[in-house]
Amino acid sequence: MADAEGAGSAPGAGQQPARIAIVAGDANPELAQDVARLWAAPLIPAVVTAFADGETRVRIEADVSGLDLYIIQSTSAPTNDRLMSLALLADAARAAGVKRITAVTPYFGYARQDVRKASGEPRSARLAARLLAQAGVDRIVVLELHSPALESAFDIPLVQLEADEVLLPVIRSWNVADLAVVAPDAGALKRAQRYAMQLSAPLAVVAKSRPRPDVAIALRVLGDVAGRACLVVDDMASTGGTIAGAAQALLTAGAREVHALFIHPVMAPGALDRLLAAGVRRLLTTDSIRAVGDPRVEIASIAPLLWRAMTRIAG
Repeated sequence: MADAEGAGSAPGAGQQPARIAIVAGDANPELAQDVARLWAAPLIPAVVTAFADGETRVRIEADVSGLDLYIIQSTSAPTNDRLMSLALLADAARAAGVKRITAVTPYFGYARQDVRKASGEPRSARLAARLLAQAGVDRIVVLELHSPALESAFDIPLVQLEADEVLLPVIRSWNVADLAVVAPDAGALKRAQRYAMQLSAPLAVVAKSRPRPDVAIALRVLGDVAGRACLVVDDMASTGGTIAGAAQALLTAGAREVHALFIHPVMAPGALDRLLAAGVRRLLTTDSIRAVGDPRVEIASIAPLLWRAMTRIAG
């Protein structure tokens, strides 16, 4: 079941709230450090290693008994390893006597596998969510799941955040004239509508087909983009194919220039080159996944967003 953002159980009369601490997983330790600094919360040392056969091994190197513990770990590539590290950290913390475990997982892997599309396929997103619950996670914080319907996959309370407050100021700082916001496909339409409303910009959508996973073919642009600067808004860039196809369709339709915003920089090898080759001028994303490390990609930190959400949860 999904919780409303910031919901949580307050301590009862006479009870003292548990001491708060943060554990950094191995996916994005810099983000955990930034959140800990903002919160003035202790960062509990943890070690994530592997045996020679690749088997994950973790160890929390401090006493966590009685703590309200927040494990910050996106399940980015290598997704299986990151997910297992998170589950093992939660299990280790539970065995060590923590009071509550919140998994702060800005990018939740397996989110694209939320339904069975054919016989013989698993519901991988639900299985990943259940793994974390079985490992001892009491609550999970995520940033913009791939599909809103995925909330139903979680049997533990879920807090889902939106990245608007960290991305919109950057877009406004660009001072781009005649801006149109574009959804690169129908699935991105609601998110693009959100940005169009807040930027007081017209909305367009690119109709496309997807013949197989990670392959998208742009078809045509629905909306007037001629002479406009277009901002393509999507939840992630994986291969870059969806945004690149949209950019090419927009330029063909007469757009003056194309920029792109995506929440999660999954960025498989070659994705950045594909986006730039398609004519995308500016690229804006978050550090939900460890920084891309390329000056051509602008990154907005979500640490303040996570910090505010975590303080509300902690009460």
